[in-house]
This record gives sequence, structure tokens and C-alpha cells, in this order.
Amino acid sequence: MLNHKTVLITGGTGSFGKQFIQTILERYQDVKKIIIYSRDELKQFEIRQKYPVNAFPQLRFFIGDVRDRNRMIQACEGVDVIIHAAAIKQVDTAEYNPTECIRTNIDGAENVIQAALHCGVRDVVALSTDKACAPINLYGATKLASDKLFAAANNIRGSKDIRFSVVRYGNVMGSRGSVIPFFMSKKKEGILPITHEEMTRFNISLQDGVNMVMYALQHHLGGEIFIPKIPSYKILDIAHAIAPECEIQVVGIRPGEKLHEEMITDTDSLHTIDLGRYYAILPSVSYTYTEDEYVKHHKAVKVPFGFKYNSYTNTEWETIEGLRKLIVEHVDPNFTV
Repeated sequence: MLNHKTVLITGGTGSFGKQFIQTILERYQDVKKIIIYSRDELKQFEIRQKYPVNAFPQLRFFIGDVRDRNRMIQACEGVDVIIHAAAIKQVDTAEYNPTECIRTNIDGAENVIQAALHCGVRDVVALSTDKACAPINLYGATKLASDKLFAAANNIRGSKDIRFSVVRYGNVMGSRGSVIPFFMSKKKEGILPITHEEMTRFNISLQDGVNMVMYALQHHLGGEIFIPKIPSYKILDIAHAIAPECEIQVVGIRPGEKLHEEMITDTDSLHTIDLGRYYAILPSVSYTYTEDEYVKHHKAVKVPFGFKYNSYTNTEWETIEGLRKLIVEHVDPNFTV
């Protein structure tokens, strides 16, 4: 799928980007180029130490910001595939710095789209979040706007052979700023701060997130929002899995935070199909394909009327013991209780 192609990853020095690079190098020995596009020169330097140029000549490093359309166009010259992972992601940071979040997450998305159209890119997959579903915070609202931009981009491609799609998933296990590394760092203090005892979240590993992007690249028609079928966990179970001896301190929900997350609302379900391993929300406005054509292409079925996908009403749950095994596998191989 990616052999003899040039792949650009915006935000390529983040948790997802690093896992995606590793996966491409393991699976596609003949990938032409992998362009890591990000603002952080130190993180790019660190990746270069892991993948020295004499052993990995296919890697390229572009310093740039998705807010800069001209730089995006330069970076996309000759690119076949774009994975758009760059974003301002911290909910409370976005609440305090709304304009900066809008410029990166919305204006940046539009710049990626225009650069892809300008340079003849073939496939574009953008990363989204469960917070974009019925958003109550600015971060989620900007990602919803971004999702709409990428879905609608298929309607302005004209005669160009290009497909834009989105993948949306929940909390990535062990990613920077997520709850598991936070609790592990707090364990030695003997107190774990919990926002709310009833809080739930969806759970996905970094590799499963990467695999989902690969699936989207291989199967998308354009305009779909792909959503994985994944388990939920309770925040209290995470705390008990990591540090059962610690005192729990309830500190209250942070600005813009939800008690439970959603990925498909009952209204979304009117345009949602079941692909087996994943769901896909189809574009509400499409001049490219009909709903029947999407269903036929994906060999899918429509979800039942009134279906919704919520971390609280989910039918699949992580257990405390299961979470401990996942932490060893995906976060810290030396973890013990």
C-alpha cells in the first residue's frame, strides 16, 4: 500500500507520529520517503538519533507549522499520502487560549487540504477525537470543524484523484498528557487526584490507532469518519490498577471536560454504517457517492435506528487486571503494582 510512495505526517514528532513511522518502516521496506513535518526541532533531532540518515535515507525532516500554507505546499510537493496528526490537544489549554487552538486545528486543517489539492496528493487521512462528537469544549469544537472540512473537501476535488477521510478514536493509552502516565507519576506521592468518581473513557492503544489509519488508507472512498470498536474504562479502575494503595482525592471536573465521552450520537447513527471492526459516519452532504455506494464499497450494513456509542453505555469494559497487563504491554514493561 505504501511501497514506492511518499508519505507526509504533520505533527510527526508526537506520540502517534513516532509509532506511525516505526510501523511504516517495519511493514514497507520500499517506502519512497517519509516526511516528518513539525514545529519542534529538538524532537526531530531525537528521532534522527533513533533513525540515523545512513541507515534510514528515506526519512526527511521539515520544520514547519500547519498554520503556514506556503510551507505546507512546499512540504507536500511530490507527496502521495498525508496523515494529519498536528493539533493543539489539551482541553484546558484550548479553553484558555481559544484563538491559538482555532488557528492550528481549523486554519491548519484548511491549509493541509489546500496543499493536498494543489500538489496532487492521492490520499489524506486526518486524526480526530471523541471530543469532536457533540462537543462541549473548544478543542472538541475545533476538531469537529476540522472533521467537517476534511469530509467536505471531497466535494471540491473536481477531476483530481484524491480522497479525504477522518479517523476518530478515544484516549490513547500512555500518550503524552494522558491519565495513565499522570497517575504513574503521582503514585509516589500517595495521593491520586480524580476529577470525578463516575468518569469513563474509551481506551485504545497507540498501535491500534495506527492500524486504524492504515485501514482507512486502504479502504476509504472519501468523506468517512472511521470509528473503532473499543472498550471503555472507569477512571477509578485506572487508579486502582496503578496504585491500589493510594488515597483517592476528588478534585472536580476540569473546564470543558465531559463526564463520559461519545463517538457516535443517535443523530449521527442515521448516517452510520457498521464495517465489522469499525463504524463509519458517512458525510451528511456528498456529491461524490451515495449512501448505497458507501455501503456496497465497504460491504457494510447500516446501524439500527437510535444507535449511539458512548463510553458509559458501552458493552465492552476493561478490568483492573486487564488494565495492568495493557500498561505493561503498551506503556511501561517494568510496571508492577
